[in-house]
Amino acid sequence: MFRKVIIVFILVFYAAFCPGQQLRPSKSSEIYRELKTLKHLPKVLYLAAHPDDENTGLLSWLVNDQNVETGYLSLTRGDGGQNLLGTEQGAALGLIRTHELLEARKLDGAQQFFTRAIDFGFSKNTTDTFKQWNADSITADVVWVIRKFRPDVIICRFPPTSAAGHGQHAASAVVAEKAFKLAGDKTAFPDQLKYVNVWQPKRILWNTFRFGSVNTTAENQLKVTVGQYDAQLGMGYGELAGLSRSLHKSQGAGTQSVAGIKTEYFSHVIGDPAKSTIFDGIVKTWTSQGNADIDQSLDQIISNFNFNNPDLSLPALLALRKKIMALKDAELKKDKIKSLDQIILSCAGFMGEVVTNRAEAVAGNHYQFKLNIISRAVNPVVLENVKWLNQSESFNRNLSKDSLITIQHDIQIPSDAALTEPYWLTKPPVNAATFSVPNDTLIGLPEAESPLNVWVDLKIGSEKFQVKLPLSFKKLDPVRGDVVEPLRIVPALELKFTQPLYLAKENEDLHLSVNVKINSDKPFSNGKINLMYNGEQLGSTDVNSFNGKETTIDYVIPKNKLSKINASRLQLEANFVADGATYNKKQVLIQYPHLPSLQYFTPAAVTVMKGDIQAKVKKVGYIEGAGDFIPEFLRIAGIQVDVLKDEDFYSGAGSQNKLAQYDAIIFGIRVNNTEKKLGRWMPFLWSYVKAGGNLVMQYNTSQDTTVDQLGIYNFRIATSKRVTEENAEVTFLNPNHKLLNFPNKITQNDFKDWVQERGTYFPDQWDAAYEPLFEMHDTGEEPLQGSTLYAPYGKGNFIYTPLAFFRQLPAGNVGAARLFLNFLSAQKN
Repeated sequence: MFRKVIIVFILVFYAAFCPGQQLRPSKSSEIYRELKTLKHLPKVLYLAAHPDDENTGLLSWLVNDQNVETGYLSLTRGDGGQNLLGTEQGAALGLIRTHELLEARKLDGAQQFFTRAIDFGFSKNTTDTFKQWNADSITADVVWVIRKFRPDVIICRFPPTSAAGHGQHAASAVVAEKAFKLAGDKTAFPDQLKYVNVWQPKRILWNTFRFGSVNTTAENQLKVTVGQYDAQLGMGYGELAGLSRSLHKSQGAGTQSVAGIKTEYFSHVIGDPAKSTIFDGIVKTWTSQGNADIDQSLDQIISNFNFNNPDLSLPALLALRKKIMALKDAELKKDKIKSLDQIILSCAGFMGEVVTNRAEAVAGNHYQFKLNIISRAVNPVVLENVKWLNQSESFNRNLSKDSLITIQHDIQIPSDAALTEPYWLTKPPVNAATFSVPNDTLIGLPEAESPLNVWVDLKIGSEKFQVKLPLSFKKLDPVRGDVVEPLRIVPALELKFTQPLYLAKENEDLHLSVNVKINSDKPFSNGKINLMYNGEQLGSTDVNSFNGKETTIDYVIPKNKLSKINASRLQLEANFVADGATYNKKQVLIQYPHLPSLQYFTPAAVTVMKGDIQAKVKKVGYIEGAGDFIPEFLRIAGIQVDVLKDEDFYSGAGSQNKLAQYDAIIFGIRVNNTEKKLGRWMPFLWSYVKAGGNLVMQYNTSQDTTVDQLGIYNFRIATSKRVTEENAEVTFLNPNHKLLNFPNKITQNDFKDWVQERGTYFPDQWDAAYEPLFEMHDTGEEPLQGSTLYAPYGKGNFIYTPLAFFRQLPAGNVGAARLFLNFLSAQKN
């Protein structure tokens, strides 16, 4: 019986290191731009510190108007930022922001790079930044990206001075200049030269700016006009930039799409100065480089390009390929052949995929895949060979124009297939500021290419092509339509505690539960699930067999055993041992509509908070903001939490009495930036406080606010007032204040072991009715008293606290929990 086959090709912007799941040919307008880009030799690398630091308007102009290959190097993945979408922090937020950048790059056409630096949150200067970051390590990573991408011009978003507004911003400029000086030096980072050659860019420019009241532009600087209208895009580059930047949804970085031209300003940093354009003195064309015949061929291909029938360009493109393959410059040849092959396959109209209906797979198991391929070229493409994961098949078949070929094929996932997760999260970090990577050649990439691919050998004319397609999951979503994502490899068995956090009460046994999920078709039997602390077994359960795919195992840790552990924060781990194998992984799955499903794994562990943690509230109301851990923490503490909605404020004459049932009402973080009904609710909340209620408000920013006067009495939020040193000394302004003594006696010990920061967006001015509770400051700065403001009002209390409880409570910080519960219990004193 004749077997049909599929051809696949990963289609990405210049193989932009972001593996695609399907072959989707570029549109004719995109192919036309790619041809013009192939004609231009310069490259530009834009460099800054975080996702959303990039100037998307300039990137869009460089790619689409100047037709030069452009990349954005973000030193970090934004792990230390805040999250308007949900409760993810740290590595999970960095993963979200990585993919938001990739989605943005799909729109503006630039490439994306990263270093191994971890974003540890806001820092105020480079001294503070390089206390955390290893400058040599980050410089090596930037040198690697420069040598691999080979830019002629590097553009920094920020200067190395306080004008950068953030220590990590300024540090990005410091590292850029160091890397510029070392990238062309064979004695610098010589291990890299096994994979890349040295490369010396022509210059570094600083893209000066106007941010609020800070203006670093000057009329004597180099000026470039951007934002022009592009008929093939149907918009100007400023409009495209707005769409691209608005994909940074976790940061609330939505930006207007502004039509019309604008001026970008540049200041010289190092290298050869530019007088008229950023490309002064750079070899721009093939002719200038000594290959006039390639320029002539491209001119003719571009002139004759048929937008309705791009396959008519195939003969000329194949002839051009032979010329480029004859180049003596191996790096230039490899670079341009990659781009040209993408153009050729797009002109041929290839679309292909290798898909299954299972989102997750287990190493060693068999799965049915459907392979689809279609070609739209008049002259047939020849399929020569297909290599599956573990076997090859030879063919010599012409693919008919616009005829879809489909085949069902059984594929066994290799038994040694790695779990699907970001390469920078497969191992613990080197330290708190540097990710560990399994292979140094991965440095710079936003993510690694899939190791599970079908390889296809093709022949178009007389030229041979080897293309690949990763194994993928495909489903029909009734709202989104076809959804195609990477096939995710998961463990045969996963473990997860049923709560993200436990509170161990004094003189009580601790009850815990572990959920066991079986992903493999293979049955498990005669195993043992162990509960461990510091290598000591706290409990174990023998398992003869599992009934079904999921089950829950309960444990009790006796109070006498807990009392012997001299720690306030315990990290417990679970593992399952069977048939000589140990399973101890927990899946973290992140799913948002604007992103593909994102997965990584952590040890099956849970934090136990152990100490004198008292709460005198039974029932609280919670107004959702940007998303934090507070409601879940309070429920774990045994407190009823009701999320308040519109109807809770508008239920007739008794609505005020309805709020009166709550011992406290809490505002989620940034509620004034996210809840547009807040202005209608505030009068009810003030009445609640006046009648004897307790209102606790967490931090907000002054950007995109709903109400002007947020507090019961006025105060002003200052974006520049914060304490970033998590171990900064804290002074109690009134140690006898009720918020510091009931129901928990707050001492300096309660401010130990905080993570990332003390707090952010402190008020700098407030009404005299407020009493500040604390004084604190970063090294060398003036004392700040805006970390918590308290005011009585009527019979009740109002508390505004920008302390970083949203970071401390998920981290299991006992002192922060005690303090926050005091705030909630203010009306019970």
